[in-house]
Amino acid sequence: MEGKTVGDVASSTRQLVQPDVAPDAKTPQKIELGNLAAAMTAVTERQSQSARADREAMRSIAPARDTLGNLAVAMKAVAERQASSAVARSESSGDEDPLIIVPSFTRPRPKEGHQTPTASETKKSQTLPVAEAPTVPMPPPLPAVSTQAALASAAPRSGASQDELHRIATTGAEQRKFSVPRPPEGWATTRWLGPEDSIEIAGLTIRGGLFYTGVKLPTKYGGNEPSLVNGVLAVAPTGSYRVLNAGYRQSYAELSPTERRGYLTWLASDRTDPECSLSYVHLFFYGIERRVLLDAAVGSGSKRDWPVIKSALRQLDKVYGTTHSSLRISVNSLLDWMELDSATEKLYLQPLPSFERSIDLPFTIRLALGQCSVDRAPIPGPLALAWARLNPAISIRTAATRCETEFDRLFLERYRELFGPGLVLTKNKTKLKFARQATSPGLYGTTVTKSFGDIPDVTALRAPLNTLTSIVNQCAQELGSFSRLIGKTPEAKDTLDGLLLLPPSIWPESPRIALAKLYADTGEATITLPLSDVLDRLGGLSGALGREKVRDLARALESAHIGIEPNVLEGARIPGIDDHVVLFAMLPDQTHQADTDAYQTALLTLQLASTVAQSDGSFSTEELAHLTGEIDAWSHLSAADHRRLRAHLLLLSVAPINLASLKKKLDPLGQNTKEAIAAAMANLAQVDGMVSPEEVRFLEKVYKTLGVEPKRVFSDVHAPTARRASAAPDATGFRLDPERIATLQRDTAKVSALLANIFAEELPDPAAPPPGLTVVEEEPAETGLLGLDDAHRALLRLMLSRPTWTRAELQDTASDLELMLDGALEQINDASFDAYDLPFSEGDDPLEINPEFIEKIEQ
Repeated sequence: MEGKTVGDVASSTRQLVQPDVAPDAKTPQKIELGNLAAAMTAVTERQSQSARADREAMRSIAPARDTLGNLAVAMKAVAERQASSAVARSESSGDEDPLIIVPSFTRPRPKEGHQTPTASETKKSQTLPVAEAPTVPMPPPLPAVSTQAALASAAPRSGASQDELHRIATTGAEQRKFSVPRPPEGWATTRWLGPEDSIEIAGLTIRGGLFYTGVKLPTKYGGNEPSLVNGVLAVAPTGSYRVLNAGYRQSYAELSPTERRGYLTWLASDRTDPECSLSYVHLFFYGIERRVLLDAAVGSGSKRDWPVIKSALRQLDKVYGTTHSSLRISVNSLLDWMELDSATEKLYLQPLPSFERSIDLPFTIRLALGQCSVDRAPIPGPLALAWARLNPAISIRTAATRCETEFDRLFLERYRELFGPGLVLTKNKTKLKFARQATSPGLYGTTVTKSFGDIPDVTALRAPLNTLTSIVNQCAQELGSFSRLIGKTPEAKDTLDGLLLLPPSIWPESPRIALAKLYADTGEATITLPLSDVLDRLGGLSGALGREKVRDLARALESAHIGIEPNVLEGARIPGIDDHVVLFAMLPDQTHQADTDAYQTALLTLQLASTVAQSDGSFSTEELAHLTGEIDAWSHLSAADHRRLRAHLLLLSVAPINLASLKKKLDPLGQNTKEAIAAAMANLAQVDGMVSPEEVRFLEKVYKTLGVEPKRVFSDVHAPTARRASAAPDATGFRLDPERIATLQRDTAKVSALLANIFAEELPDPAAPPPGLTVVEEEPAETGLLGLDDAHRALLRLMLSRPTWTRAELQDTASDLELMLDGALEQINDASFDAYDLPFSEGDDPLEINPEFIEKIEQ
């Protein structure tokens, strides 16, 4: 030992190999310095099989190479592992010094088959305690040792005494025991918690599973699975999943104790709080990804949880994917992989899984479309809808997202109208292939792929995409009014106010049934009822009845092949809520349009006849039957015209027209036409078998209104049948001569031009173009005040110049402007209602300008 220092001795101690057994260090050891080398050599020979444990031990005593006190610490580490070995002990001679007291360490005996942990693992297990584990007491510091005394005792001696073992010792208090804790109960085995499992961690009960627990779950690159919930790691008493202290965490082990509490709290919740930190959501997703990609490849038993996993993934996407596109991409691609696992040869015939719109069309949809192409099968409507909705190349407007259910129904209907059973694709050359790269750091570099033979990738085709885009845009446009309504008033979605803005074919079931029942009733007979009853049968309005709502109702009825009189879609006066309307069954190809000259002439004749029929105070059954027969006899009219005229006649029987209101419509007619109408009215008065004095007086007014000599009433009423041969008499009474009607029709130039104004009590909405027709919109002309044309705008401005007007004054003004006064006033009032929801004028003679209108104009 000559020439060796304490540092040299410590250096040689690093070569010791210790046995992996529990030490018994209760008996203090007296080791002479002179024989220390021999003792250590004997230990080395006996412990050659435990080299790794030796290096571990020497790391623990490495700091003890400079002082004799540190040497004692090193000797303690050696003695800790020598309990089962016979160590040569040499008794020193002379006076005995104080004993070296080595602290006692207790290590748990490893279980059978358990490998000795590495240094890094041992260190980690001591610094990452079990949740709720007792604190490990550390040994107290060793008593101070005099360095000079230690060096003096270790100084070189004479050759005779070099091998002698001298006793160097320190004194100190008896040391307490401490131990490295075992993993808590149940954590020694790594396992996947299924949806039916529950576990308690740090006082939190977590149900629903879908994550890994345990101490060790290796990845192919070493280290642990990032999502592994390790029960040995500390968990703080409090922590919020809405807060992540700093940075981005890629594994549970990297979380701080406070963050672990936050993550475990989120796992114990329903996992739907949108304010949860995305790092925690990704951590949860990593475990699911490993379960789907790796565990399923090893054994099919892991697929039992797939239905629940799919639901969990869709929930993650719904809550967090809308604001975090990276998560949505990862979730959707994993869902794609799971769906492809059970894909059939005719996927397009199966119910489609649920996907959210992402940066790419879901692969399941692409596979189904490719199979359609190979089989030359029509693309079913739901598949075409999914292609349109989920394709990022097709722009989805607000109406399609705000009114999702209504849009889907309307798309399917328009698609069926265009393609019947479905669009057939041509087979293209691009082949379909699926490739997905794992997201989890534990699966870094892992890519899963699937090929599908000759199935093409139809997303390379442009023509079908353009077709779908066109349908999407058309549907969004049709839903525009409805979308704007529920955007302002969401509660109106399921009311009749909202439904009237939708095609009835996509209404909910209950109002559709009510509408079908109404059609069935009109099929049996034309029905007359108050407008309020019609609305109530369809669910009732929640708001006020306006002009546009009545027109919306007429459109809805027409789409169900139910006609309504008055014909509000052709400009007829809008009925009030308590006014009667007539509903009738329309022919399959019939519309509200009835604007031919022949129809308008017949309508005017019918209206005038109704005033004569009711001149005696009642509309008799005989008079009604006679006029119905007259309608049927007008062979120059179409069957659709006959139906509408009969319905209009019923309306006239319950809501008669004032003769004065017809005067402005009759004035423009030719004299021959007026005389023919006058004769027809005289004959009508005789239909019920007698002509009362009241009817004679009324006929005189009619003749005067028509510009025919009133004195002719007596002669026309009592004239013999032969006198009116031109009127084609028959057994039932007067019937209009078809030749005479033809003559009326040929009075074209002026009649045709005037009839449009006569019956345009309200300007109709422009008719929608037929499907497939491209409408080129012209540059709109300047509309000016209230959108009126020049003539009506001039009349309005003139009327604004003073608060009241007599009718005679306005009649002259209208004549100068080549306007019919009543029609012009109605048009101005309608425009005022459209703009400000109030009338422009009130009263009849005199006519007063609404002061509220003036205030609106000034604003």
